[in-house]
This record gives sequence, C-alpha cells and structure tokens, in this order.
Amino acid sequence: MGQGTAVWVLIALSFVTANLPFIVQRPLFCMPWRQIGEASGSTALRLLRCVVMAALVVGAAYASHYYISRAFFNSSSLLLMTVAGVVVIFAVLMWLPGFWLRQQPAIEKGVMTRLIEFLILFVLMGVLGFAFEASQGNVFPQRWEFYAIGLCLYVVLGYPGFVVRYLVKRRRGGNAAMAADGVY
Repeated sequence: MGQGTAVWVLIALSFVTANLPFIVQRPLFCMPWRQIGEASGSTALRLLRCVVMAALVVGAAYASHYYISRAFFNSSSLLLMTVAGVVVIFAVLMWLPGFWLRQQPAIEKGVMTRLIEFLILFVLMGVLGFAFEASQGNVFPQRWEFYAIGLCLYVVLGYPGFVVRYLVKRRRGGNAAMAADGVY
C-alpha cells in the first residue's frame, strides 16, 4: 500500500471512528461508573469488566501495531486486508460492552462517556497511523504540536456526529406535541 492510500484509509477510518461515539447510543467501552439506565449491580464486577476491556483494547492495539509495523507485506492488498482484520477485531471489542449489558434497558450515555470514548478512539487511530508509518519506513519523532493538531483534526472529523446528537432538534409527534412539551 502506498503512502497516499494509507493516508486515505486512515482518514476514512478516522471519520467513522470520530462520529461513532455520537451516533451509537450503546456503550462502546466499559466505564467504571454506573450510567443512566444501567441496572445497579456489583461495583467490583463493573471494575473487573473495565480492567478486562482495557487489557483487551491495549493488547489488541499493541499487537496490531507490532504486526503491521514489523511485517513486510508483499502486496498492498495484503496490508489492506490486515488493516481490515484489525478493524474487525476492534469492532468486536467495542461490541463486548453491549453484549455484557444486553439485559439492561436502554442505557443513556452522558457527554463525559462520549468524550472518553472519543479520546480512546483517537488514540487507537493514532496507533494505527504510527503502524502505517512504521510499515512505510522510519517513524519520525513528534512533539506535542503534532498531537494537538491531530486532535483538532479528529474533532473536526467528529463534528457531524456531534451535530446529529446534540444540535439537531428531534421531531416527536408533530407541532402540537412539541408545543405541549415546551420545545418551541
């Protein structure tokens, strides 16, 4: 895979992951605190789930970085299939919290939960970007300005999801219902 293709794949994945916390209502990662709508349960079990989830995500990120950056790929299609496999692994990992909480009623994620998920996904995209860079050649050392600009670009990519979640008014049942609810 050429450098241009790697950049466009990373931009496309960043666009999807930046909007994911705002579009998807169910939890993508386990949080150590009880969320709105979550049934009360054991705090120790919740913390254990968070530790297991964090270990799985860190392990998968390390393994994907190690494999993509150190492997010598004969063709760009093999590298693209490897990246697709990594994306599937992370999708399964983000499906786990919803699977663990499947008996729960609808859980409402708060703003802080969405921002933490947003930052976790930003770090995962950074790991994937560094893996791409390492597979292409030498990894260049970066200072804090690089990370600040990268975070700002990631925020810009996530803005459509933020608009859909928080700025678009939801129509519930017509103008009469909205007037009765005090939306106007």
